[in-house]
Amino acid sequence: MDIDALAEKIAAGDRRSLARAITLVESGRADHRADAVALLETLARKGDRRALRIGLSGTPGVGKSTFIEAFGMMLTARGLRVAVLAVDPSSARSGGSILGDKTRMERLSREPLAFIRPSPSQSQLGGVARRSREAVALCEAAGFDVVLVETVGVGQSETMVSEMTDLFLLLLAPAGGDELQGVKRGIMEMADMILVNKADGELKSTATRTCADYAGALRLLRKRPQDPEGFPKAMTVSAVEETGLEGAWDEMQALSDWRRENGFFDARRADQARYWFGEDVRNGLLARLMESGARARMADLGDAVAAGEMTATAAAEEMLAALKS
Repeated sequence: MDIDALAEKIAAGDRRSLARAITLVESGRADHRADAVALLETLARKGDRRALRIGLSGTPGVGKSTFIEAFGMMLTARGLRVAVLAVDPSSARSGGSILGDKTRMERLSREPLAFIRPSPSQSQLGGVARRSREAVALCEAAGFDVVLVETVGVGQSETMVSEMTDLFLLLLAPAGGDELQGVKRGIMEMADMILVNKADGELKSTATRTCADYAGALRLLRKRPQDPEGFPKAMTVSAVEETGLEGAWDEMQALSDWRRENGFFDARRADQARYWFGEDVRNGLLARLMESGARARMADLGDAVAAGEMTATAAAEEMLAALKS
């Protein structure tokens, strides 16, 4: 593979090359992994292009795809280039994914200024795919202004997306019966903005009440140093009627600008880089367990534990000692 040629095409905004590069970084083959690392290093040397990275999470059925399509169309109408990285859950049995986000975002998928890439979550926890962070970097290198990362949407454990984005949005539905979840720790603490979707029709008044409940809950949380006065905040939007989207975008820009001016934006990205360095080291150590010699040793020790010949703790210590040697 000609890494330099591929990097040039990505930097020039070639969508086919970008799609090919994302496929490359998602591959688990050792030779592909080496090419992916070389590609990312080459693109990093070409200059520091920065998009606004926005993470979006919410439970299934809250309207994430509908919101992203309406929001993305609003941004492209302003002349902004928008990339959407959507993560679909993978089957625990077959490992397959539907990858139907392009189908759900029919209008946005035809928009010349937009790029939509669905990816399988595989066995990755945290609501994102294992290489989503590198896909974000590729979209930045391709010159996109805004990168939206949509998580799987399975609950309060989806906090990993906050480690690869500048803003983290939590999308909620009115009358979900979980207004008091706002005082709990977890995903609520990570959110920079809470958007109550479906604020239209008969649900409009309910959405307004739900938004007020969450606004009150946010005031109970400990104030974070990276937030100006009034953040995190809750707002109502309607992806169907496309209302509240421009107001939400204005608030996102205001928060991002404040963090840039006060040094929190760069500091956060530096912390994220340090976090992913640690994650890559941990993943590399786990990968060593998948090597044939390590798998055989694990199987032997597992049999010994199952037969009652060793305790699980002693077997684990022996396995770790074998990895060190």
